[in-house]
Amino acid sequence: MVKVELICVGNEILIGKTLNTNAHWLAKRITSLGLKVSRITTVADDLKEISSAIKEALARNPRFIITTGGLGPTFDDKTIEGIAKALCLELKVDGKALKMVEDKYKQYVKEGKMEKAELTPHRVKMATLPVGAEPLPNPVGTAPGVLIDHEGVTIIALPGVPSEMKAIFENSVIPILRRAAGKAVFYEASLEVLGMVESEIAPIVDEVMHDNPYVYIKSHPKGEERISRIELHFSTTTEDTETAKKRVGRAVIQISEMIKKKGGKIRPIKTAE
Repeated sequence: MVKVELICVGNEILIGKTLNTNAHWLAKRITSLGLKVSRITTVADDLKEISSAIKEALARNPRFIITTGGLGPTFDDKTIEGIAKALCLELKVDGKALKMVEDKYKQYVKEGKMEKAELTPHRVKMATLPVGAEPLPNPVGTAPGVLIDHEGVTIIALPGVPSEMKAIFENSVIPILRRAAGKAVFYEASLEVLGMVESEIAPIVDEVMHDNPYVYIKSHPKGEERISRIELHFSTTTEDTETAKKRVGRAVIQISEMIKKKGGKIRPIKTAE
């Protein structure tokens, strides 16, 4: 499977002020495309921390590294500088990125949101990229996303504002990920088990996973031990939907029969592709 690492940048995440919904959304979206999120890292708005996180991720050789946060005009927006430091690349004003930023401010003036579209140093900062990087259009905000290919690893930097991150991801990143994923298809299904505690279900899950090596089964307790309610989540990635459905279907049938024999009750929660 094609591996993806996520690096989320922001002091606000580390101090608990902001919930990291970006990581949750990206992980789910990337997985649905047939790729594997192998690690999610959160670091502070610190040049050394960002650079170190990029270097550490590169050492693990994923196909993609996607960062969120730190692309704006303020003093603590240091992601691009951190990436450049990690890759030993020079930072320069990128003409294409600068036009994106300028056009966006001209649009704001036209819409009456501001008086001048002046390219101040703080605004030019958002168009200052590592040499060789490609800016990605931001349909919602001002700072472009950034794409860099480095020794077989594609690094993609996205804004931290969720609406901006999602817009750039949907418009510019998905086509890249789909090409890398090829024919890979992710398929999942869930069952709810009532009347059995997790420790009773564990050996059943072990046996079913042994018999169905391409299906991953994860138990998620939803209630208290004395009022047991367990979600069993089944997932697989393969090259076509029918095979994926058959794999999961076999595992679901087998585990359902075994749980019923133990006196547990089963009900489906969802099936999604």
